Amino acid sequence: MVPVALVVSVIAASAATAAAATTTTSTTSSTTSATSSATYGPPPTCVTTASTATATVSAPTATPTKAVGRLPALGWNTWNAYQCSAVLRGIYLRHDTHVYLADITADLVIAAANDFQTLGLAKAGYQYVNIDDCWAEQSRDNITQRIVPDPQKFPNGISDVATQVHSLGLKLGIYSDAGTNTCAGYPGSLGYEDIDAATFTEWGVDYLKYDNCHVPANWTDSCTPPGGDWYNSNSAIRYRQMTAALDNQNTPVEFSLCIWGRAYVWEWGSKVGHSWRVTGDIVPTWDSIISIITANAAILDYVDFYSHNDMDMMEIGNGNLTVQEERSHFAVWAFMKSPILLGTTLSNLSTDQLSIITNPALLAFHQDDENGAPAKPFQATSNAPTTSSPEYYAGESKKGTHVFILNTSNSSATKTFDYDQVPGISEPPYIVTDMWSGETVVNCTSQSTSFSVNVDAHDTKAYLITHADD
Repeated sequence: MVPVALVVSVIAASAATAAAATTTTSTTSSTTSATSSATYGPPPTCVTTASTATATVSAPTATPTKAVGRLPALGWNTWNAYQCSAVLRGIYLRHDTHVYLADITADLVIAAANDFQTLGLAKAGYQYVNIDDCWAEQSRDNITQRIVPDPQKFPNGISDVATQVHSLGLKLGIYSDAGTNTCAGYPGSLGYEDIDAATFTEWGVDYLKYDNCHVPANWTDSCTPPGGDWYNSNSAIRYRQMTAALDNQNTPVEFSLCIWGRAYVWEWGSKVGHSWRVTGDIVPTWDSIISIITANAAILDYVDFYSHNDMDMMEIGNGNLTVQEERSHFAVWAFMKSPILLGTTLSNLSTDQLSIITNPALLAFHQDDENGAPAKPFQATSNAPTTSSPEYYAGESKKGTHVFILNTSNSSATKTFDYDQVPGISEPPYIVTDMWSGETVVNCTSQSTSFSVNVDAHDTKAYLITHADD
């Protein structure tokens, strides 16, 4: 094989002066064979090569702002509800070649912001109203090189939408891509990081979702990153360039790395952004939800303040999920401390669905400002069987110890845990409170050594355990 000479240039020039730089060596190839994981989870997609060329690059080492992103984001995003077109919702379009009909509009986004107020979502803590793909024109301004909002969709620009969203006490998010184009083919930000970061903040944007489509060949990764550190991979450097560009702005922006779990992002994500996608795109099925849960359960040690594994946007209100599946969908995202970005037409949510997504006890655990760690799997009893997706989780909040029980089976089942198996639990007697209903289910038990409950198929039980004398 004949090696191809490649030069990878870091175009974020001002970022290089704003932050110290590291020199890394990346590899690529003239002929490659793809090696990828299953749909969800590690290992990242990479290439194995018979011959490689190297390129030395200078990459910014700026870290994400601490002014935002300490707790996982709560909000809403246009994509799962509308994609590029409400007409085509229900067809999975993310990476295919369909023509995208464009009807994502300022009115739609502002309507969602108003729904935050009327439905009690803002009061519950939801704050981000996020515009996903398809908001821009197909080409940049040929003089300023800025991305231009589509005047048919956003006749008064993004800044006007930001003003209206901010007037409601909420924050506005926008979307771009760490490639040459977005997933739907609109201008990406690779090579334009400084221009786009300045543009977004000038418009009043508070949150950036940064996708991973249309990556040039010279920016792809080999299966072994430079020095064995995925922070120095081409994937990480593409995102690091935007981190540095955002750091140069006068207002903070929460930075979400939509990298689909590639390049072992959980190992370096907190050096680059506030959250990072850990799997491929979600769809509104139980199989999709449980596969994401399984993948994320293995990497929960990387979650803490300013550091959040993103399990993707919510599908409550979409598809044919059962009430039990929607409860689990929300509960697991909450106790794993993933960002929770609703993804449906908010005005169509039922009373039951609104009750799920505004549950005060689960949101309090998710937004706890004293404990950044998520609930993690534990062995429920000394002889408990291992399940392919863990079913028992425990975590701490300022209110006490929490236990969450997920029934992954297709039928109802009795689930049992021993109190002395729960990490961090105090000595008995205990008070056990159902986090869904707020009702006390066990009061001052000093005799019982275990707790049992019947759990419906695909449902999740959630409990707060406190000492009876507290």
